[in-house]
Amino acid sequence: MPATLDARGRVTAWPTRPSWVGLDLAGVLRGLFPAAPVHCADDGDLAALAEAAAAGCEDLVYVGVGTGIGGGIVLGGRSVPGARRGSCELGHLIVNQDGALCDCGRRGCVQAEASGPATLRRAAAERGAAVGFEDLRAAYADGTPWALSALAHSCAALAAALVGVAELVRPAATVVGGGFAAGIPGLVEEVARRAGALARPGHPVAPVLPARLGGRSSLHGAVLAAAGPLTR
Repeated sequence: MPATLDARGRVTAWPTRPSWVGLDLAGVLRGLFPAAPVHCADDGDLAALAEAAAAGCEDLVYVGVGTGIGGGIVLGGRSVPGARRGSCELGHLIVNQDGALCDCGRRGCVQAEASGPATLRRAAAERGAAVGFEDLRAAYADGTPWALSALAHSCAALAAALVGVAELVRPAATVVGGGFAAGIPGLVEEVARRAGALARPGHPVAPVLPARLGGRSSLHGAVLAAAGPLTR
């Protein structure tokens, strides 16, 4: 789930679907599937678990770029901070205090600066006309200035977030996934280039890699969570 859940599986926040707040999601699922155990976890946390398993990497930071920004941290093969303590809200790291307004109510969150919709809005402002995903993809591949500018801003925000998290947890690798990122050839490489430029003496930046599982990382993570106590 991309929503924020409490330890009991109740939705406490979901800015894009406010009518879900207060829903006992775990209870509803248990009612639908009475013969099966039910566990709830954040989609970004699960994606991180899956990408870590696919890469054979026990210490990894994941960011998923789509309609929002999801994320997850895996240390020693286990999700951090762990399901009982909430999810890794990487998308709500503030990277620009004077930045765009986020759905959460703050300004300059990574999600407000670098998600798919945020990038398309910025591209439309640069172009002076509406921009769809395919328009952006084609224009970026052609080196069109408005597309390059819009994505440069998003990649810079993602790089800053990943490097900042890495200063705290020292991952062996960082992974960029999500449908939007996977659909823009060169986006991950640009994030990697910008992250590398933020390295400081004696502290090289962890490799920035594309997701191995594409847009299905979260689904693979859900299967892993169902098979064992990886998120607890």
